[in-house]
Amino acid sequence: MATRTRYRWLKRGVLGGVGLAALVLAGPWALAEGLSVGRIHETGDVPKEDVAIVFGAAVHSDGTPSGYLQGRLDRAADLYEAGRVRAILVSGDNGTEHYNEPDNMKAYLVGTRGIPAVKVVTDYAGFDTYDTCVRARKIFGVRSAVLSTQDYHLIRAVATCRMTGLDVQGVADHPPRNRVWWYGWSREFGARLKMVWDVVSQRTPTLGDREDGVSKALAAR
Repeated sequence: MATRTRYRWLKRGVLGGVGLAALVLAGPWALAEGLSVGRIHETGDVPKEDVAIVFGAAVHSDGTPSGYLQGRLDRAADLYEAGRVRAILVSGDNGTEHYNEPDNMKAYLVGTRGIPAVKVVTDYAGFDTYDTCVRARKIFGVRSAVLSTQDYHLIRAVATCRMTGLDVQGVADHPPRNRVWWYGWSREFGARLKMVWDVVSQRTPTLGDREDGVSKALAAR
């Protein structure tokens, strides 16, 4: 009888733990989905905004963007060429002197896509989605924007920026749903949990002085 009772409590504990874990993961997932409803668009139907924000991703050793980063940059360039935005803020990792996402992102937009250099602004401390959103508002003075990133990431990006005070829409890059895509999608469970923690704790990213790059880009002809 004692063994059976212990087994029953163990079973309840396991089921309770599984249920709690599911709730912890499902809450942030549902929050992100809810905050992004009606804000995901294709290039041709996104509302016009002053600024597009491109989130950083891997850069190859020769300085060229990885496939996923190129997709994000191409969507932003498409927005500029279609007259949907007037400037592009590229935000990424420049944590060491040997690795520089923002400058290489700008080089691609200017050199490959032909976007005027004066219209591309670099943010060197966009180490993750939350940092990029907070810095866009607090450092660059952005209040509303169109976000450009992969489809699975865009939902969280929109939610994060909205919860940190930005009024945003999003345009998604749609890469093939191969192993890389599914890996990125699966990471969203943990990433959305981190999103909630960052917002609730009001984590302070690397900040610094206000920068006028975006306002100058918008004023440039």
